[in-house]
Amino acid sequence: MSYKALALQATCQTVNSYQTRDEVEAVMLQSIERLEKQLVASINFIGRDTLLVVVPEYFLTGSPLHETTEQWREKAALEIDGRIYEALSAMVQRQQIYFSGNAYEQDPFFPELYFQTSFIIGPSGDILLRYRRLNSMYAPTPHDVWELYLDAYGYDSLFPVVKTNIGNLACIASEDILYPEVARCLAVRGAEVLLHSTSEPGSPLQTQRKVAKVARAIENMAYVVSANSAGLANSPIPFGSTDAGSRIIDPKGLILAEAGYGESMVANADIDLAALREFRQRPAAANLLARQRFELYIQSYSEHKIYPPGTLLSQPAERQNFVRTQQEVIKKLYS
Repeated sequence: MSYKALALQATCQTVNSYQTRDEVEAVMLQSIERLEKQLVASINFIGRDTLLVVVPEYFLTGSPLHETTEQWREKAALEIDGRIYEALSAMVQRQQIYFSGNAYEQDPFFPELYFQTSFIIGPSGDILLRYRRLNSMYAPTPHDVWELYLDAYGYDSLFPVVKTNIGNLACIASEDILYPEVARCLAVRGAEVLLHSTSEPGSPLQTQRKVAKVARAIENMAYVVSANSAGLANSPIPFGSTDAGSRIIDPKGLILAEAGYGESMVANADIDLAALREFRQRPAAANLLARQRFELYIQSYSEHKIYPPGTLLSQPAERQNFVRTQQEVIKKLYS
């Protein structure tokens, strides 16, 4: 099977300047309405065989700046069964696509926190997969409430993969692309197409994340569909700081398409599932997945503890505490 995927480079309408939940949700709904118009036009131009669309990280809100964890959760973190997800699901049903995005999300098991969540919505409008970002400097992650998170959802929830008629899909959020273990854990669970919502520096230089996307594709013999923001509107951060570079990369590390600066549908390309599966089933030096020897690494990982789990079980999820934890880790690493 072959189909087209689109990494839609869209502007993020930030909500930091708004105070109330109603104001923020109004902005989100306007963003969804505008996004659907872009989807319709893009699919009509690219072709009706465009079956997969990925949009940028926190595309509905931007990220918290001055807000506390409580303030951001109350005004900007989506309710799992709320009207914003309902609006997204209705949009996806109308367009009959697989749609992946990223948002801050409330969780009934952790009412004092939020998690940054990448999701996949299928043509039926159902949410097929939720992936919580695993590495973050200032936001809560499952690792920060480790034992309680495992009790609530189980270990496999950390690395979800969904089997669909357009392949085995998985999400990687933002800078998680810089951690090879994340993509590898998804690949060994069958992931064939890695959907990467990001909001990263737009630069003509070879940035860390540009390198990482190619590396993750090669290492895991997988497609990477990476959508970056086309700027941050209504934000004190300079508008074009996160712009450009949405790209689609094939399992051999070849960049099939890449967008320049500004809102763009240019990052679209064919996903050839048959070729991918044939590549993975061929005995060869290039078949890196079939040549993995995990036993070589297990002891090193088990013997070396770096960033401690469960830190938010004993302290509030505020910026100064995240910084303090990292300072302690660095001191331990280099003492």
